[in-house]
Amino acid sequence: MTKELRIEDLRVGIEGKEILRGVNLTLRQGEVHALMGPNGSGKSTLSYALAGHPNYEVLGGSATLDGADLLEMEADERAKAGLFLAFQYPTSIPGVTVANFLRHAVTNVRNPGRKEGEDLIPMRDFRKELRDQMDELGMDHEFARRYLNEGFSGGEKKRAEILQLAMLRPAFAILDETDSGLDIDAVRIASEGVNKVAAKHGTGVLVITHYERILTYIKPQFVHILFGGQIVESGGPELVTHLEKEGYDWVREKYPEAARNEQAMEESARKQLQGAGHPSF
Repeated sequence: MTKELRIEDLRVGIEGKEILRGVNLTLRQGEVHALMGPNGSGKSTLSYALAGHPNYEVLGGSATLDGADLLEMEADERAKAGLFLAFQYPTSIPGVTVANFLRHAVTNVRNPGRKEGEDLIPMRDFRKELRDQMDELGMDHEFARRYLNEGFSGGEKKRAEILQLAMLRPAFAILDETDSGLDIDAVRIASEGVNKVAAKHGTGVLVITHYERILTYIKPQFVHILFGGQIVESGGPELVTHLEKEGYDWVREKYPEAARNEQAMEESARKQLQGAGHPSF
C-alpha cells in the first residue's frame, strides 16, 4: 500500500523566532513535488524540522509518516521509518569510509531493532549490492574506499548522497537544495541518479530549490511556493515556468501578509549572517 507523508498546520521556530507559520503539504510514494521560494522563506527549516534537527522547535501542527507521528520520533527513528534528507551542505567524516558508513546505516534501517555493532549485513552481500548500485549510478568502485565527503568536490558530495539514497531505499526523500554550488553537468548527473532511484523504488521526492534548472531533470508533478513561512500557491509544472519569468513580485502583491513575514525573516537572516554562523532558514 502507498505510504503518505502528511504535514498539517506545521509551525516551527528557531531561537524564539517563528519561521514556519502553518505549512500544509501531503506527499505520497511515487510522487515528485517541488518546493520553491526565495532565500529565507523557510524551506530549509521545513526539511530540518521533518528530519529532527534539535535546533528547530515545533510550535504546533503535526507531521505523520504512514499514520505514525513523525514529530515524536528521534532523528534515527525517522530514518528507520522511511524518511531521508539529502543535505544542502553534507558533513565530512574523516576516518569513516563511504562503504563502512553505508554498511552500518543500511543495517540500521533494514533491521531497526538491532543493537549497534551486532548483526551487520554480511560483507559479501553488502559488497555485491553496493557495487551493483554504483554501477547503476555510473560510479567508480574506488569511491567507496574514500572517507565520507573528505576532500570531495561539490558534485562528489551530492553523488555520495544519491548513493546513500539508493542503498537506504526510503519511502520519502527530501532534497534540500541539492543543486546548490553545482555546475550544470553535476546537476544533471545528480538528478539522473535521483530519477533512477525514485523510479526503481517508488520513492516520494520533495525537491527544495529556488532555481528552475534542477527541475528540468527531476520533473515535478506538483509545485508549491513557500513564502513568508507558508505555502501560498500550489500547482503543476507551469508554476515553475511562471516563477522563472516573473519572479516573486506577483506573489508579494497577491499575499501582502506573507510578504510582510518574508521581509521580517529576511532581516532576521541578514542579522544572523552577520553573527556567529547560525543555521539558515
